[in-house]
Order: sequence, then structure tokens, then C-alpha cells
Amino acid sequence: MSTSTSPLGLPTGTALITGASSGAGAEFARQLAARGYDLILVARREDKLSQLAEEISGSCRVTTTVVGADLAQDEDITRLEQLITGRDDILLLVNNAGFGTQGYFAEIDIEPQLDMISVHVLAPVRLTRAVLPQMIDRQAGAIINVSSVASFFASPGGVTYGSTKTYLNTFSETLQAELKGTGVFVQSLCPGFFYSGFHDTAEFEDFERSEVPAPLWMTAESVVSESLSSLTKGKVIVVPGRRYKALVASVQNPFGNYIRRVAASVRHRMR
Repeated sequence: MSTSTSPLGLPTGTALITGASSGAGAEFARQLAARGYDLILVARREDKLSQLAEEISGSCRVTTTVVGADLAQDEDITRLEQLITGRDDILLLVNNAGFGTQGYFAEIDIEPQLDMISVHVLAPVRLTRAVLPQMIDRQAGAIINVSSVASFFASPGGVTYGSTKTYLNTFSETLQAELKGTGVFVQSLCPGFFYSGFHDTAEFEDFERSEVPAPLWMTAESVVSESLSSLTKGKVIVVPGRRYKALVASVQNPFGNYIRRVAASVRHRMR
């Protein structure tokens, strides 16, 4: 593993990114490759991963490994755990894989909700546990858990989504407290709306981006840039964008109940 230091304040090495085929995952891959990190790209769509790997190899001199995996499947999580524990060069783990659903909990199918718990909670917990020993031994490393602004709002229409993202926040904050002084950093990244493939699924076929005020849309590039620039600065919960920072601050003050009610109609669509 290289001992040179990247602009992130960490040694360069390998970054493993789940949900890397599009959106924030693909942007993490691009920005980390530009900083000299080798990549392990994980997603269900191997064809998309291969296209991304080819794009990156054309602009950056890094090694890129493509791994097809569905993190709703126990055997695929196990395969990734074994890949991680078989290496000693993983400096960054980005738990980015995720998806959303719409509808009231009592009325929608349970299987996608259980899959969501696997993808948003079980996979990040298991992969984090697999990678931590080598990071602690090295006294260097970082884990980014991609949460959501939705984690700050309790409202109808996305019970499991919001709950799993809230778990990631608490998991990240508590884990960072345990890791104090080890040289390992944990972040829970909480973006709002940003341009990605998140809403380009059958589940959101009735969703129009124009329904959301244009100033609330961010780019994946800006979300990832803020995540990486905050990584070693001791802040676990990172909310990209001034507007979203203000929104989160507002729901944490005495007027928060009003703001929550206003935001309830769109909360379950936030990523």
C-alpha cells in the first residue's frame, strides 16, 4: 500500500464504494480516483460499473476492480466481507448503496422494506465491522455512511427509509466516539435532493423533478466534494448545502414542529 498522503489527510490506498454505478457512488469514484485512490466498485449493474471503470482508467492512473453484488442478498454481503478481510489496503469504505419506496407502511409490500433494511443497515454494519480491524491496526482510515436529510424528519410515506437513515446517523456518531484517537474517521453524509438515478425507478414513475423548487437541487459533484472536504475535520454528521443546513437547524429549534409539518409532504422523496 502507498504511504503517500492524499489531499484528504489520509494515506492513499484503496477505496471500496457500494452503489457505485451512478449518482453519488459514481462521483465518489471519480473524485477519489483523481486523488490517487485505487477503487473497488460495487453495485448490482456490472455493465454500468465497467463503463465507469473504463472512464476512470482513461483519466487517472489507478487500479479499478468491479464487483457485481446485490446487498439485499446475504450471500453477496458475505462475499464482500471476505473480499475486505482478505486485503490490508482499504483506506476508505463508502457505504452508498440505497433505494427508496413510496407508500404507507401498512399498505405496501413488506419484502422491499426488508431489502431496504438489509441494504441500508445490515450491509453497512457488516462491511464496517469487516474493515475496521485493518484501519485500526494502520491507525488510518475512514468510513462514509450515506444517510439523508430525510433522517431528520418523521413523516408519513417513507417509514423504513427514514428509520434506516436515522440508524446510520446514530451508528456513525456512536462508532466515532468509540474510535476516538485511533486515526479512523466516520461520517454520516446527509444530502437532500441532488441529481442522480435515485428517482429514475418504477417506484418513482409519478415523480417530477419540477415538483421540487430548483434551488433545492444539488449536483452529485457538490455533495461528494463537501463530504470529502469534511472527512477528517471531526464532524460526523455532514449536511451538504447551505439551504439544507438551515433546514436541519430549523427543525432542531422550538419552531421545528411547524417546519416538520411543512416538509412532511416531500420528506419521503429526499435522498
